[in-house]
Amino acid sequence: GPFTVFAPTDAAFAALPPGTLQELLKPENKATLVKVLTYHVVPGKVLSNQLRPGQVKTVEGSPVNVRIDAAQRKVTVNNANVTQADIQASNGVI
Repeated sequence: GPFTVFAPTDAAFAALPPGTLQELLKPENKATLVKVLTYHVVPGKVLSNQLRPGQVKTVEGSPVNVRIDAAQRKVTVNNANVTQADIQASNGVI
């Protein structure tokens, strides 16, 4: 760390096709699970007021697209709305 985690909501997990989470948790799918999890993590502790719009490289290696609507005080990562920001953790921020 430190890291910044863009954690999906419970609703996002609920929207997965049935059985997806159970499949990812199988030992033979560990590499895929690591890839999915690290796609939601960026290096460094980045608070919401430090975010800049554009492509941000994840720990997994692929970029996510950050959009900021300052007038509405709204941040999106890819097409997901950030609903709660700047949750402090011992090794970064969620």
